[in-house]
Amino acid sequence: MHATTPVPYRVLARRRETADTVTLDLVPAAAPLGPFRPGQYAMLYAFGTGEIPLSTSGITGDTLTHTVRAVGKVSEALCRSERGDWIGTRGPYGTAWQTPPAGSDVVVVSGGIGLAPLRPLIEEVLARAEVYGTVSVLTGYRDPGEQLFLDDLPRWRCRADVQTTVDRPEPGWRGSVGLVTGLLDGTNYRPERCAAYLCGPEVMMRATARELLRRGVPAERIRVSLERNMRCATAWCGHCQLGPVLVCRDGPVFGWDHAGGLLSTPER
Repeated sequence: MHATTPVPYRVLARRRETADTVTLDLVPAAAPLGPFRPGQYAMLYAFGTGEIPLSTSGITGDTLTHTVRAVGKVSEALCRSERGDWIGTRGPYGTAWQTPPAGSDVVVVSGGIGLAPLRPLIEEVLARAEVYGTVSVLTGYRDPGEQLFLDDLPRWRCRADVQTTVDRPEPGWRGSVGLVTGLLDGTNYRPERCAAYLCGPEVMMRATARELLRRGVPAERIRVSLERNMRCATAWCGHCQLGPVLVCRDGPVFGWDHAGGLLSTPER
């Protein structure tokens, strides 16, 4: 069950990630929504401005964490929220990341802010790292200043292979330069036992999925998150229709055996 009327949540904490991106921890004023699963999303309402869909970037008890980039009127209003402000929240909506089968080698690949919806999955996997094989987190950004969750990386590196690449290096950058697909060359995983999770620009997800397929990873073991034009979250408005599916209802997470056909037409 999920709410169709926004429920008031209070901003417990606000952390700046980059020049235009913040992470908000939200706590309920009364009965909480949920429970949320990694990969699902909420509709966040900036009072007097409007609402947008945002996947959770953290789930801790009744606290919901969302990472917001200021790219429009509503997201800009959410980014301006301060501790103690109120945000309308409804959900949970959509499909979740599928928990990797025990014994899998886990490969997580993100582009830009696509790391945010993957963060709860990474935390879930690393909390049970002993039941998996190798765990790899591959992140790509336009430049080093766009990197997210820098405080998490040292802890993740204790249990996972974490690699980052950028398109445009800055003075002092010592990491990789180039497309995130290039990081697969230095990643250790068994294709037939790999569970892969991708989130980012569609061009990046298509290229990464095709590269994983070429290397022998089965399509049904590759999962992607799509968020095309979601507006109502209830499959009423039709703005998110993609072929035969409504992304807000049937997604945002799909297996590549399904999503590959859906993404054959590039986003405009």
